[in-house]
Amino acid sequence: MERAYDEDVMNTTPLIESIVNKDAAAGAGAGAVSDGRKERMMEEVKKQLWLAGPLILVSVLQFCLQLISVMFVGHLGELSLSAASMATSFASVTGFSLLMGMGSALDTLCGQSYGAKQYHMLGIHMQRAMFVLLLVCMPLAVIWANTAPILSALGQDVSIATEAGKYARFMIPSIFGYGILQCQVRFLQTQNIVFPMMISSGITTCLHLLLCWTLVFKSGLGSRGAAVANSISYWINVLLLSFYIKFSSSCTKTWTGFSKEALQNVFTFIRLAIPSAVMVCLEAWSFEMMVLLSGLLPNPELETSVLSICLNTSSTVWMIPFGLSCAVSTRVSNQLGAGHPRAARLAVHVVLVMAISEGILVGAVLILIRNIWGYAYSNEIEVVRYVGKMMPILAISNFMDGLQCVISGSVRGCGYQKMGAYINLGSYYLVGMPMAILLAFILHIGGEGLWLGILCALLVQVVCLFVITLRTNWEGQANKAKERVYNSTIPVEILS
Repeated sequence: MERAYDEDVMNTTPLIESIVNKDAAAGAGAGAVSDGRKERMMEEVKKQLWLAGPLILVSVLQFCLQLISVMFVGHLGELSLSAASMATSFASVTGFSLLMGMGSALDTLCGQSYGAKQYHMLGIHMQRAMFVLLLVCMPLAVIWANTAPILSALGQDVSIATEAGKYARFMIPSIFGYGILQCQVRFLQTQNIVFPMMISSGITTCLHLLLCWTLVFKSGLGSRGAAVANSISYWINVLLLSFYIKFSSSCTKTWTGFSKEALQNVFTFIRLAIPSAVMVCLEAWSFEMMVLLSGLLPNPELETSVLSICLNTSSTVWMIPFGLSCAVSTRVSNQLGAGHPRAARLAVHVVLVMAISEGILVGAVLILIRNIWGYAYSNEIEVVRYVGKMMPILAISNFMDGLQCVISGSVRGCGYQKMGAYINLGSYYLVGMPMAILLAFILHIGGEGLWLGILCALLVQVVCLFVITLRTNWEGQANKAKERVYNSTIPVEILS
């Protein structure tokens, strides 16, 4: 009996060892899968930060051009400052935001072409975008030339409108440079070439300081000198990037010279450019409208001043999620063009975690400095206290704006601009602005009510974009990217 028992044990031992070995292998396999997933996530984080860091700095430096000009003009007197600020705001609403939106169509076209290794198509797409944007600049230049009568018709002070009109006319050359610059930035960004843009923007900003000082104070042009400096600086940046694209070995495959092919399939670009512009403009215009509405509230000087401070703060802080947005747009479009839908989905998951972390951190900082931040803009105690009340709302809106910004980046990477335009229209003009008017003018909450209305719009926008992201068929998007890339690829004819 004992021998039989021992034999049974001996016979079953290999079976037990086999089961144990299989379980151990399965556990090791699960651990390997988990480790592999962590490695992919960390690698994606590194790639996005490597892209986002320089892009944030590029955005800040380009934003500083207008800010520096207004700061120099501010030393010439109150009228000059008011006129320059109004002209800059008018130029942003009627020109810069439109061109930035149209240029962002290249996030999809160039990004997916680069991922699909159709390298020569990046140069074609960029030329096509330049052609369209320069055509759009022509009517915009006419609008800028008539800034004074337009502002007067909108009820602005005649003297301020007249000075703003002069400032805007001298800024007209800048709009053409800005349009080309947007195309160059997208062309390089989608190839993951970001440090040259950072360097060129840094050089341009340093030269802009010298130009502003010379043209504003030494040339006799006064405030108009700042506008001329803007135009020169944008074209300096364009020339620096043009030389890099032409002579750098990094762009030998993607820039093959001017081609007649850029004049074909123009509507391929326009079909994406128009909804891209609508996405950007609808949001930008709603914030500008909020400042205009603040002038209709009781004590309009206080309300307008505080809302302007909040808008300026929000615009500055927004550069961080905007850099993340550009990074994820590049990563998603590249991966979809390369036929890697899972990698594109991973990029979206990673950027959402990063945006949430950034939003919480920046929001906490805004709340901590709420009682002193107003002193950076004014010595009036009333203004400082009002800004302090607004900062918690601003922190929440910045958190929401960061989320919608990075998801909008993934939308551009996929080519979902038309759906994004519909969402922005509904969020800001069917929800946000009506709520702002209700809270500010009917419930008499004042400037806080206006910003709470925008917060409602951001909430709706984020929810809608989240739903789209969750329901996205990434395999289907990869197939669409493949169709988009190869349908736009035809033999290249280089102009002699």
